[in-house]
Amino acid sequence: MNTVKTPLCLAALTAAAFFAGCQHEPGPFLPQDTTRYTLESTEKFVLMDRPTQISVTCTGLQERVGEDGRLQVVANVKNRENRRIQVQVRCVFKDDAGFSTGDETPWQTLILGENATEAVSFTAHTNAARKYTVAVRQAR
Repeated sequence: MNTVKTPLCLAALTAAAFFAGCQHEPGPFLPQDTTRYTLESTEKFVLMDRPTQISVTCTGLQERVGEDGRLQVVANVKNRENRRIQVQVRCVFKDDAGFSTGDETPWQTLILGENATEAVSFTAHTNAARKYTVAVRQAR
């Protein structure tokens, strides 16, 4: 009978030691890195998916403030392919600090002929916009 109890006792002690090792004392923790930079938050022109990264480029961005104080942006979107492609484009307007003003244009479909460049214009709805991000994605 002693031989049966010994393996059970050893198994119980091993399990207790294992689970005791998994416990840790509460204490100070390193702060989480809350500063996250993405292309969407730092760049003026972003390509949102792999197909557009291959097929699309921006050949120029023009920005100006209109007489009414609203930011106006023109993006020259170029098809790098030898075939017609269809993409969607939008603009997110931001304040001086780079935060969205809540002024985002809806996605608009853009059909680009082979190696063609199209100018796409955007105008902010309010005069709070100082920065922007033009985003391009594959048409859905």
